[in-house]
Amino acid sequence: MRILIVDDHPEIRLLIKSVIEDLTDETFECADGSEAVAVYRENRPDWVIMDIKMPKIDGILATRQLKAAFPAARVIIVTDYNDRRLRKAALSAGAGEYVIKDELLRLREILKTSS
Repeated sequence: MRILIVDDHPEIRLLIKSVIEDLTDETFECADGSEAVAVYRENRPDWVIMDIKMPKIDGILATRQLKAAFPAARVIIVTDYNDRRLRKAALSAGAGEYVIKDELLRLREILKTSS
């Protein structure tokens, strides 16, 4: 399984990688939603794990752009915010799942059941 992790904090990208590394064959990373479409286009990962709050383009807009360019792209929002409005916005943008960073083991379950 090929995964793209989009998060502006390198330590969070490392944490996510460590949680899912045994499920992945290859992992790609970028630090902002503004890079996500280009990295996706170049590498065609099976899943995109996307943060919401990032400096240039947030994860909701990046998800919308990614899904517009690649309708089959599968996106999981992974965020600190357990907020109903943000969850609804993320799902409306095309994300398939919304995971709170405190519950990263749930991310493993989603990826396991999808492969």
